[in-house]
Amino acid sequence: MSESKKDYFKNGTSVPVHVGVIMDGNGRWAKKRGMPRKYGHREGAKTFRAITRYAKEMGIKYITFYAFSTENWQRPADEVKSIMDLFEKYLDEVRDFVDENIRVRFIGDRSKLNPRLQDKMHRVEEDSKDFDSMTLILAINYGGRDEITHAVKEIAKSVESGQLSPEDITQELIQSRLYTGGIPDVDLIIRPSGEQRLSNFLIWQSAYAEYYFTNILWPDFSKKDLENAVLAYSERNRRFGGV
Repeated sequence: MSESKKDYFKNGTSVPVHVGVIMDGNGRWAKKRGMPRKYGHREGAKTFRAITRYAKEMGIKYITFYAFSTENWQRPADEVKSIMDLFEKYLDEVRDFVDENIRVRFIGDRSKLNPRLQDKMHRVEEDSKDFDSMTLILAINYGGRDEITHAVKEIAKSVESGQLSPEDITQELIQSRLYTGGIPDVDLIIRPSGEQRLSNFLIWQSAYAEYYFTNILWPDFSKKDLENAVLAYSERNRRFGGV
């Protein structure tokens, strides 16, 4: 971070507690260069690592990356395979974050993932569960509607078994049964690539989030771009329905 930006952040800039990032534009980035889409995903993974570390430096406590959605299975089989292979490779490298006191969590439906990948995810979560410098959350096979459906089914089971009555169901209870249970709502969602939609990402948790859209494709998203997003967030007036 430049010295001027460091001074600005120390003098009144409000850094969001929880940032969500939709890592969009990898395929288009590769296509512009005449490369296969999977090449863009590899470059996007490098950006993910750099932005994670910079978010920690800036004082962001939670950062969630939309890595693979429930809808992404509709992509060509070879692209899906290359993404899954990349996840497994980078899960080994995610252990570097463990050495930096960063807690790692995964959200989404793991049942469709390779058992070896599921095992690596579980071990990284266990090894980092007590770390508190920052929490890195990776959304893999994740969809906001799927998440809410899963939570409702879990609550329905509790009602059916007699553990809960319908009167016990509150917003707080539903939130506790989401994949993100125990994680604060997202304050800022960043989406590069020029698209201006959530695409089924954190739809419950982003009820009062601020949004930052940019035309930059994800592999080109830099530390300065993250600074700009946080500065834009700082200048918003968040009233949460009040005056």
